[in-house]
Amino acid sequence: MFTSRNISAHPEFFILLGFPGLEDSQFGVAFPFCVMYIVAVVGNITILHIIRIDHTLHEPMYLFLAMLAVTDLVLTSSTQPKMLAILWFHAHEIGYHACLAQLFFIHAFSSVESGVLMAMAVDRYVAICFPLRHSSILTTSVVTRLGAAVMVRGLLWVSPFCFMISRMPFCPNKVIPQSYCEHMAVLKLLCADTRINRAYGLFVAFSQISVSYAMILRAVLQLPSGEARLKAFGTCASHVCVILAFYIPALFTFLTHRFGHHVPRVVRVMFANVYLLVPPMLNPIIYGVRTKQIRDRVIQGCCGKSPELRITAQHPS
Repeated sequence: MFTSRNISAHPEFFILLGFPGLEDSQFGVAFPFCVMYIVAVVGNITILHIIRIDHTLHEPMYLFLAMLAVTDLVLTSSTQPKMLAILWFHAHEIGYHACLAQLFFIHAFSSVESGVLMAMAVDRYVAICFPLRHSSILTTSVVTRLGAAVMVRGLLWVSPFCFMISRMPFCPNKVIPQSYCEHMAVLKLLCADTRINRAYGLFVAFSQISVSYAMILRAVLQLPSGEARLKAFGTCASHVCVILAFYIPALFTFLTHRFGHHVPRVVRVMFANVYLLVPPMLNPIIYGVRTKQIRDRVIQGCCGKSPELRITAQHPS
């Protein structure tokens, strides 16, 4: 412990406010978030179940999709149950170590999600540019190693966050004006110079997008023909849109903590929750429902027969 009465090594707990400025309507605000959380959980578990039981889907594209589903489940479950407990049951307290664990899972699996989306873009790029060699380039062992590398990358990116915070003293203020423990919000509670932490956080936030997709963009631009470049851009476009939809709100939240002092707090908090919940809810729809093999198996599970059998029954020969 530090000798000063105003500084402690770390508090026993923090106070999460939830949605400051919406105290009178927090109970009702929780319902749409609860619905989105249920949709995200059910959608991603459905994707995982279909890929697990159907051996014809044990291919790179679907294995990456399974990794994305697992990441989304961890990401949403790291924040949403506690947020709903705050809004419905006024459970505002969170222990110090639980807060650091939540911070770690949020940022580590945000990094993992970025890596998985990049790997999926690479898979589509290889499928278009090297269609005859796709299966020999992206073998199961290669996909497994890519998945392991993405996981290790996420853990290594974020581990310094928790280590540096755990080594710094905290001020008496224990209030976090959000519904979960976010890196920049926790930094504001430290009674120490946090410039290194902020600079590292900014570096990680921007490098998540720039490094991965700069490599893909460079490879696409080196293709010999314009038609090949257009095909490659087309196959990466949906992945880029999804990752931008994930990180634009995240970067907005990060930067407003640092520079946007005039942005209303409720707007910052709303964006901070949206970027952790909406993409995991939409990903099963974007990558699952739009994929014919998965869509057909969902219809088969719901209706008890395959689409082909239904079509045959409707139009007998």
